[in-house]
Amino acid sequence: MDNGFNSSLEEMIFEYIDKVKYLLSPEIWGNDIFNCSKNEVFVLLLLYRRSDVNMTQIADYLSVPLNTATGIVARMEKRDFLARERSSEDKRVVTIKLTDAGRATIRDILNEMVRYGQLMMDSFTKEEVTLVFKLVDKVMDTLSRNASSSKEKQTTPKIRKIMIE
Repeated sequence: MDNGFNSSLEEMIFEYIDKVKYLLSPEIWGNDIFNCSKNEVFVLLLLYRRSDVNMTQIADYLSVPLNTATGIVARMEKRDFLARERSSEDKRVVTIKLTDAGRATIRDILNEMVRYGQLMMDSFTKEEVTLVFKLVDKVMDTLSRNASSSKEKQTTPKIRKIMIE
């Protein structure tokens, strides 16, 4: 790509970042979503869709090591978003469940997302909605292919030859 194209693409990206910045502000979304880290929101979403999960399932869902997931759950437990419970069948198994406060928080976040999504969709024609989803799918496919190829490059072990004298 030539430098002029890269420069104008960069300019466009920054222009959209400035526009999106407002859409992601606490004034728009309220404080619920901003009182949680990205991973905490994902854990809330996971637990909202499933009644309970274990630590390994959370770590897999977030694509983080188990010790990282444990730290996230501990912080969320302190904030009373979720609770750890021992299985009645096997005391070694600990399940994670939403508390009432956690359920209320994720409902508030989802309600705001739905409300803004509906406002956006109401401004589009049916054809535009279809086009938006096609474009988002294309972006996601492109980014996931790129992420997969980057991951493959990283996981390919480099073989170093060490000369022994």
